[in-house]
Amino acid sequence: MKLEIIKNLKRWYLISSVIIIIGLILGFLGGFNLGIDFTGGTMMHIDMGQKISVSEVKGITDQYKLNASIAYVGTEKEEIMIKTKKSLSNNERTEIFNSIAEKYGISQESLLAVDQFGPSIGEEIKRKAIISILIASVGMLIYITLRFEIKFAMAAIVALVHDILIMVAFYGIFRIPINSPFIAAILIIVGYSINDTIVVFDRVRENLKIVKKKKFDEIVDMSVTQTISRSINTSLTTILAIICLYIFGVESIKDFTLPLIAGILSGTYSSIFIASPVWYNLNMMVHKPKYAGK
Repeated sequence: MKLEIIKNLKRWYLISSVIIIIGLILGFLGGFNLGIDFTGGTMMHIDMGQKISVSEVKGITDQYKLNASIAYVGTEKEEIMIKTKKSLSNNERTEIFNSIAEKYGISQESLLAVDQFGPSIGEEIKRKAIISILIASVGMLIYITLRFEIKFAMAAIVALVHDILIMVAFYGIFRIPINSPFIAAILIIVGYSINDTIVVFDRVRENLKIVKKKKFDEIVDMSVTQTISRSINTSLTTILAIICLYIFGVESIKDFTLPLIAGILSGTYSSIFIASPVWYNLNMMVHKPKYAGK
């Protein structure tokens, strides 16, 4: 089966553009669901001594209008983590804990930790996240330029930006809290996507040397056809492992693994349907019409 990637490149661009635009619009109109790591707030870590219903604790915190997120901590799920974007005073924290302690019969020692986060910490995390992504992108740009050529590098960076925007759109559409795991997920997807893209580009480079009479659109279609089974199989095995984490993991893990699944799907898509067509477009700017597709 021979894929016609270049013939339908406008369709691939359109699909990605629609998803990104919808996600960004929903995110900006409704406001991205920034978590405590970015906005600042209060965190309380409590040992309940038994597995309790998160919804019951949620009912208690809702009395104080905290709009808190509550998740299990530990393998036995006997500890909980309460996070709220509100900056609570010592008296407010004590009152909330006493309400929980009274219902479940726990002592003051069950309050394992209390942390207060200021907005400045959130700004610092944002700054470091942007710097990390920029450093990773520049490093990849240099590496691919040295190993291949600048047009391959530019196409790979476009694919990376595509994947980052898809991830942001995913968070905007499904209102997933944006916390520190968001940064980790972005960096993982950047690394995963570039690895998949390099596999395709390596085959393109080899085919350019072997089949010199074919045009660029034929080279791209041939190369993607030869590597697509590898890309899909690798992604499927990775996603299966992540799905297991999502099913059997705690809530905090689910907030990390669900976007990761979307990111891996996006990375696989971009390495096949975005990176190669962008490389083709860049070459057409230089070599057209000699190497233009039929």
